[in-house]
Amino acid sequence: MSGTDATAVADVGGATTLLDGVDIHKGFGRGRRRHEVLHGCSIRVHEGECVAVIGGSGSGKSTLTRILLGLETPDSGVVRFGGEPIASPEGLRRLRHASGVVYQDPFASLDPRWTAYESVSEPLRLRRTRHQRTDGEELVARVCDALRLMALDPHEFLDRYPIDMSGGQAQRVAIARAIVTGPRLLLADEAMSAIDVAARLQILDAFASVRAHDPRVGMLLVSHDLGVVQSIADTIVVLHDGVVVERGSAAAVLDDPQAPYTRELVAAATL
Repeated sequence: MSGTDATAVADVGGATTLLDGVDIHKGFGRGRRRHEVLHGCSIRVHEGECVAVIGGSGSGKSTLTRILLGLETPDSGVVRFGGEPIASPEGLRRLRHASGVVYQDPFASLDPRWTAYESVSEPLRLRRTRHQRTDGEELVARVCDALRLMALDPHEFLDRYPIDMSGGQAQRVAIARAIVTGPRLLLADEAMSAIDVAARLQILDAFASVRAHDPRVGMLLVSHDLGVVQSIADTIVVLHDGVVVERGSAAAVLDDPQAPYTRELVAAATL
């Protein structure tokens, strides 16, 4: 990896930071109609770390996610990827080049007219340049590898359309699409909330496979359900009414929650 394309920077103490959001504020509307959504939120994802952002509806998770992806501009605060503010063209380029995103509804994120092969291969095809071509055989091989990592048999799924898949299968195809380029950061926004309980376990296994395949990948999981992230998160950040009310290791937050809101979440979760 060249110095100009580095996607992690060293922290004091030797850890490496991929994504760093500092003191983020965001509100919508004007005057009396103005609503403050985020109040000084900070979040950091290290290389090889899985951070779960937990919070109920209206907590600010969606707005925070959009800001971290560069889709929304904060009123104040800064988001950096690989040490470069994403407000700069170079920082945003780095973020989009080295990250993959998995959304809530796989049937909305996958083109219904495309086969699994077409959907998963698209990020690779978009990156082709005159000086960096991926030939047909390599495209097929990399798509097949991504599907296998998701426990999907390429012989069965390469030519399958979303309508012919279950929700869990479609979401695993969407994850394959997000990881096929080998991203440094994977962001999953409520990726398990639109599928049934049995399929959620398959999605958790799929994320675990991604981490096992490349231990350097940083992951940011956004969820309203503490139970679905307990088996994979290293760090949990609890967001309530736009404020980070608690953060810590997954074990500490689950076993000894300090904030009243976190205690409510833990009590309600199926752990």
